[in-house]
Amino acid sequence: MTLKKVRSVRSGAIFTLPYLVGLEHGYFAEEGIDLELVAPGSYDAVLKPIEEHELVSSFGGISTPFESGDVSLYRACEWGQIRRSHDSTRGGQIIAKRASVASQAIFVRPDSDIKHPQGLANRTVGVNFHHGSHYLAIQSLEGFLEQGEIKVVHAGGPAERFRKLRDGEVDAVALMEPWTTAAEKLGYVLVTEAFYVGSEIASADVDPETFAAVDRAVRRAVKKINEDVRPHLHHFVAEVPEDLVKLEPADFRLGRLRYVDPEPYPEAEFARTYRWMVKWGLVAPESTFDSIVDNRVVTV
Repeated sequence: MTLKKVRSVRSGAIFTLPYLVGLEHGYFAEEGIDLELVAPGSYDAVLKPIEEHELVSSFGGISTPFESGDVSLYRACEWGQIRRSHDSTRGGQIIAKRASVASQAIFVRPDSDIKHPQGLANRTVGVNFHHGSHYLAIQSLEGFLEQGEIKVVHAGGPAERFRKLRDGEVDAVALMEPWTTAAEKLGYVLVTEAFYVGSEIASADVDPETFAAVDRAVRRAVKKINEDVRPHLHHFVAEVPEDLVKLEPADFRLGRLRYVDPEPYPEAEFARTYRWMVKWGLVAPESTFDSIVDNRVVTV
């Protein structure tokens, strides 16, 4: 059997675990897919936190290989994928919700006087603009603070954000796994945390038949993960440099690792999220559901 080649970004384990597990167990090959996970592009170093999101491309960092054409499939947060589909010059569209239901948590240093979300009024929160840390930090704080009191700043990828918090360059940072576990092990203080939806963006060459095969393999991997996630925790441990903290599988709170079968992205959910993004000036008020979304996943 000739396998269909599909190249996808190898983002963090929290987002990519079903693909890693599917490769390990041969699920993609059994579905006729030759899946290659491509190393992500490097984050641009942030010498000083950036305050205006317009100064940072929505395709910066790990999503760069998608827009350059090196990969045809990429998973990220719901909000960022709307923005990327809006900005894409190669016709990228959201084709499904992703399998990972990740969380972002805002942490402060152990010696911080900040103990609750209200304490972050007019304090800098390090995020990665146009990624989940950016959008969820705003949504996690807007119930507690006035819009003008929320001061998210671009501080780079998770390792860079963590170091900027440690070194006192920002007051707080938003982190996902395995960095939430790293922060907790080092005694950093959790201020607020929330789970969020993500989605897959694809180029036109990922036709419905091809994605259906990918989707079947992902669903098998999700089932495997949900049977017992512990054999797969080494993927998370490997992402945190030991010079920061040495993680062990026992350090993780397994309830944070949530995986579900992919689903179509409903128009009502898109509309609600799009309105929120327009309200915050995070996307232009000119796109439509049909221009952003092309559901290529079917419910089973």
